[in-house]
Amino acid sequence: MGISARELAAATPASRDRYIDLLRVASLAVVVLGHWLMAAVTPDGQVGNLLAVVPGLQLLTWALQVMPVFFFVGGFSHALAHRSRPQYAGFLRARLQRLLRPTMVFIAVWGALALALQLFAADGAGHGLAGVALRLVTQPLWFIGVYLAMVAFTPPLLRLHGRYGWGAFAGLVLGAALVDVLRFAFGVPYVEFLNFALVWLAIHQLGFLRADGLIRRPAVLAAAGLAGAASLVALGPYPLSMVGMPGEKISNMAPPTLALLCHGLWLVGAVELLRGPGTRLAARARVWRAVVAANGVAMTAFLWHLTAMLGVYGAMLALGVRLPAPATGIWWAQVPLRIGAAVLLTALLVAVFRRFEHPAPPTPSDGTGGPLAALGITLALLGVLGLSMTGFGGLLEGHTATLIAVRVTAPAAVAMALAGWFLVERAGRAGRAGGA
Repeated sequence: MGISARELAAATPASRDRYIDLLRVASLAVVVLGHWLMAAVTPDGQVGNLLAVVPGLQLLTWALQVMPVFFFVGGFSHALAHRSRPQYAGFLRARLQRLLRPTMVFIAVWGALALALQLFAADGAGHGLAGVALRLVTQPLWFIGVYLAMVAFTPPLLRLHGRYGWGAFAGLVLGAALVDVLRFAFGVPYVEFLNFALVWLAIHQLGFLRADGLIRRPAVLAAAGLAGAASLVALGPYPLSMVGMPGEKISNMAPPTLALLCHGLWLVGAVELLRGPGTRLAARARVWRAVVAANGVAMTAFLWHLTAMLGVYGAMLALGVRLPAPATGIWWAQVPLRIGAAVLLTALLVAVFRRFEHPAPPTPSDGTGGPLAALGITLALLGVLGLSMTGFGGLLEGHTATLIAVRVTAPAAVAMALAGWFLVERAGRAGRAGGA
């Protein structure tokens, strides 16, 4: 029988930085709510983007695009975790258990559903809301792929941080800036994909700096980031929105740009400015119990929240409820009801799948299995990123998408993800056997 959230909260050591846990939960919650709100489903079942329907709302992404905060928190947590478990294979397995297991279950369940729909549906589930769902539900997996890269690169980047401090962060920022210069000024093909690593790893590096108490002037960081993002959007080719928009030629998100990196600096500075009141809030017993409970199911809820949203819209269409045109008065009036229904359906899905997020107890390792773990995380990373781009639509036909200048099919992406997970798990068992 598992330990309850109340018992975990009561057993929390006084030394734990509860504000970091609060930021982790809050950032994912904002992302989920943003996805639910941005989904603009038309009366014929097509899914659009509210920010495209009402362009003026794109400015809100400067406050609500909070994924950089989650990666910043990840850097802080990874620094502490690696220092307590320095062996590479053991560190990887310990950090990835709660990430890969629920992800692989999600891929397996949706993969089976996609196959069934494409085998038995009259139109192969290529049209309507079902077809949209097969393409859409995997899109958040890009986050899992990037997070896998952060875990994989933590050991070498933490060593660079230990040697150069802010200099290691500055090197990543300069690299991201150079990529944008090569991309926009010289038109170098495919170079923009490097910023999937450079931009997010730079924000992740800020978590290392925070772990060592080196972010001493958060107001300067916030002001510099906000001024940089505003200048780049005003003077450069960068769009206003800090999330991807359908049909746009340039996105700040995919691949990430220097403008998004500046946006991340502004957000990190802002949450550090709120550290005092945030710490006091997280210290309250009821708040902390809620944070502990939410952290225990956060990844499961994130993986399934789009499934829940599409399930709500599917139920409305199946019941003959006429969907209003997006951004109309009736549409806005229905928002609380739709989000409330999505919350309930997400809670049901979490109740079903939450057990896969519970990690196995930590086991000793002698440090062997590092190369196997590195290969595993590479395959898992490429598979998850590839699947986020191909979706499950056209699974039997071998639908392809471009992943870092290489064409990848949905079946190949699924195979790489599962093989990578298997190798990471095997590396952990090899380490235990070697240390026995």
